[in-house]
Amino acid sequence: MLKRYEKFLKDLDKRLNSYYELHKGYLYCKKGCTECCEIGEYPFSRLEAEYIMSGFIKLNPEKQVIIKENIKNLLEQKKNNTDSRFTYRCPFLIDKECSLYKYRGLVCRTFGLAYVSNGKVVLPECVNSGLNYSSIYSNFSGEILLDNPVMEDLHIDKLLKNKFAENLELECGEIRPLIEWFS
Repeated sequence: MLKRYEKFLKDLDKRLNSYYELHKGYLYCKKGCTECCEIGEYPFSRLEAEYIMSGFIKLNPEKQVIIKENIKNLLEQKKNNTDSRFTYRCPFLIDKECSLYKYRGLVCRTFGLAYVSNGKVVLPECVNSGLNYSSIYSNFSGEILLDNPVMEDLHIDKLLKNKFAENLELECGEIRPLIEWFS
């Protein structure tokens, strides 16, 4: 199944590149910017969790140790968390770089883009930090002055059901925060 998923990702990445190109005037993402990796829940499907772990086992042992320690610390923090929502730094982020970039989940691949889901435009969180789309978004009115959001729902469960994935027979499985795949 992971080989079929890799084919899906190859095709998806081509589409995403065209979306990033279309919106490049609104995007401030660049190497070294890790705002989207510093605090989140990172919803991952079972399929994505299996894929990222297939990349993890290929990492050098030193990076594996760092990631395991990051995960151990996050699980401890989560255990002591009293908020209903636990947000955290991605455990795969090392020295401001994704250690599993090739294997990253769809939330990571699509982060930064404005897209339509359930009839509403979804904006990246970094819009509130003056980054992506902030030049055309008003925090006060909640309006976005974007006439061409990505018209494709970029959630994995929706992407695997669209015409681009129809022949691959992929199931995303359960979706939950990344850290819960390690509990």
